[in-house]
Amino acid sequence: MRRAYGALHSRTHHPLHDATIAALAALVAVACWWHDLAVTLAVAALLVAVASRLDGVVLRSVLLLALLGVGATVRADHAWNELRPRSLAPYEGWMTVVDDPQPFPRSTRVIVEVEGERFEVWARGRAFRLRVDRWRAGELVRISGDRRALSAQRQARVSWQHVVGEIDIDYVTDTAAGSPVATASNRVRATLERGAEQLPGDDGSLFRGLVVGDDRDQPRAMIERFRGSGLSHLTAVSGQNVSFVLMAAAPLLRALRPWSRWVVTLGLILWFVSLTRFEPSIVRAGAMASLSATAFVLGRERAPARILWLAVTGLLLIDPLLVRSVGFWLSVGATAGVATLGPWLAARLQPLGLLATPVGITLGAQVGVVIPAMLVFGRLPLVSIPANLLAVPVAGFVMLYGLPAGLVAGAVPAVAPLVMFPCRLGVRWVDTVAVLGARLEPGGTATWIGWGLLTVVVVVIAAMHHGRHGDPSPDG
Repeated sequence: MRRAYGALHSRTHHPLHDATIAALAALVAVACWWHDLAVTLAVAALLVAVASRLDGVVLRSVLLLALLGVGATVRADHAWNELRPRSLAPYEGWMTVVDDPQPFPRSTRVIVEVEGERFEVWARGRAFRLRVDRWRAGELVRISGDRRALSAQRQARVSWQHVVGEIDIDYVTDTAAGSPVATASNRVRATLERGAEQLPGDDGSLFRGLVVGDDRDQPRAMIERFRGSGLSHLTAVSGQNVSFVLMAAAPLLRALRPWSRWVVTLGLILWFVSLTRFEPSIVRAGAMASLSATAFVLGRERAPARILWLAVTGLLLIDPLLVRSVGFWLSVGATAGVATLGPWLAARLQPLGLLATPVGITLGAQVGVVIPAMLVFGRLPLVSIPANLLAVPVAGFVMLYGLPAGLVAGAVPAVAPLVMFPCRLGVRWVDTVAVLGARLEPGGTATWIGWGLLTVVVVVIAAMHHGRHGDPSPDG
């Protein structure tokens, strides 16, 4: 793989062990969550005092842990202080739409930026909602309205979006295009939306969700059945989407010199992250892809888990409020499970034959999201294992083929029905799996009994394989 990317050197020595990198990520996450400088300084001093009696390598690692812990706490404390609105005076002027409007049953929510601060707008009333629904991220809107603070509970809930208050709009006078980058992204998404219109019913909204994570128009029933079958991650853009974009661009990338290839790769990643509105899951995936590209061009192979911990550490230091994003932790948990537990399970499930790897990876991902899924949604569907085995390969095809196909269909309507037909079949398959999965999910106590039985089966299969072949290696 290094030769394919065009690595310049071959170096595999790492100054820090993987366990140290994982500890760094965990420490930074805890520091960002609590952001109590006094406690962090006390813990850091204790760690350094203990480590000073140990060898130099351990001392250096502990010093780095302490330094980053203090730095993360300072950054997080500053980020939380920035959530206090600087002004709540009435406002008249231009505001920037930060994200596409998010529809709810009786209102539409949109995040805007006013004088460098983010506010949320709740549009109620049919006429106002229709107008707001046409806004797109990056556009400028001239308004007059009143700003007000959020309740403490609401502030905590939307803190990861850097929202400092709410603005009640009295009237809208004008709109204008945003930056060239935002305008270009909106045009691409508009073209993709026209292509998706070739699909019947709600299939178009599901198609957009699979390709660019746009789930705005998905009906509540569809959202619930994807959650109930453990497939909701398919409509949250992630590393799989980034990988498919780079795969589609592979012929171009292979024709470039190593450093030119690296620059273009980072540009493609940034473009796709921008296209998908900088959602936490895609930001995590983009950071990992960028680190991977950098590692390859430098000739430094890195395990996915190591890259994940580096990405988590860097992202939380840049934006400590990400620590409050459920989507971020679901993405991190699933990736950690796939990267660490998945290969370990697959190596021990060899009696399953061709199913060993997909079952191992799926189980690893499910274990990785247990904590955030239970805390937020209160459930971990048992049917998620067979549902993912059936849906993920087809969803992957839709992601890979759907982006170029949707753009062609949106730009050339004459060929749209033919070009989008494979997507129609793929989307129907994925949605059918979600429908059946949600219908067959036992729920309640039966689900946990099922997980217990599944755990026993996995342990028995792994033990049988171990008895015949010894301790397997994930790489072998």
